[in-house]
Amino acid sequence: MTASAAAIPAPGTVTMYSTTWCGYCKNLKRQLDALQIPINVIDIEQDESAAQYVEEVNGGNRTVPTVVFPDGGAITNPSAAVVQARLAGNS
Repeated sequence: MTASAAAIPAPGTVTMYSTTWCGYCKNLKRQLDALQIPINVIDIEQDESAAQYVEEVNGGNRTVPTVVFPDGGAITNPSAAVVQARLAGNS
């Protein structure tokens, strides 16, 4: 399954499913901000449909950060370098 149309980001941006307490999420967001990569952050504790999507792409687990790309693909806990490369078309 791919992300819903609302969660698929515009070209050059990503959607990051996150929680407020996730250290990995905070670190990735900080790194992507430093790279000037626009991020749409969705808190899965505030959005049940987002939590269900994260479970679907992570084998039933609510693992964050889960990052969705403009092509609808998702990666769990990627490095900033992986996100940058994928956005550049070097996946």
